[in-house]
Amino acid sequence: MLPIRLGTVNADGPQELFVFALSRKGRIETTNYRTVKLPTGTELPPYVENEFPDFYRAMFDRLVEREKMSVVFLEYFWDMGWCDPCAAEPLNNQEMRQLGVDWLKGEDAARPGTDEIYLTRLHVRYDAEHFPEDLIFQETRDRENFQGRYVLRHAWTGQADCDAARDYLKALPKRRDEWNRNLAKLTGWPIGQIRERAAAFPEKKPPAGE
Repeated sequence: MLPIRLGTVNADGPQELFVFALSRKGRIETTNYRTVKLPTGTELPPYVENEFPDFYRAMFDRLVEREKMSVVFLEYFWDMGWCDPCAAEPLNNQEMRQLGVDWLKGEDAARPGTDEIYLTRLHVRYDAEHFPEDLIFQETRDRENFQGRYVLRHAWTGQADCDAARDYLKALPKRRDEWNRNLAKLTGWPIGQIRERAAAFPEKKPPAGE
């Protein structure tokens, strides 16, 4: 259990809480509130790479509003024995021991290997009205890796001297508009503003000789 009610006594508005949990059997979730995964795998316009913090805040604000500030969000869950793709290098044995993982075997700083260790990251925005109880957690048997992931595709700007390339360029405006609509749906930003910013973003040039 994690007490959060104390944080609302003198709070000036909603509080932001991140929970990092290391476990042995699987993903951590809350039992007295729903645990909801972030949207993931969505294709967005490339200009978001320069404004990712703003995008993420806007998306999270919209999710909290949609769920009426009543759920805990799962942002990340991964097996610390490997990573592909890596958002960051997995914790090594020494780091995990310092964090209280007392079931590890060996003292080396290598990855845990056969010792199963999972990292869960939860994100919750709460206030006294919407979260009347402290958080209660349970360890599940769910071991499916998860991370909030957003795909930015840079359009090909090289030679288009084959049928496949010409078909690709013909379909590109529709795909770009889908990326823009995805961003509007996730954030609530005006679609017209998104289209303007996307159109102004410079295309990356292909490597020399391609």
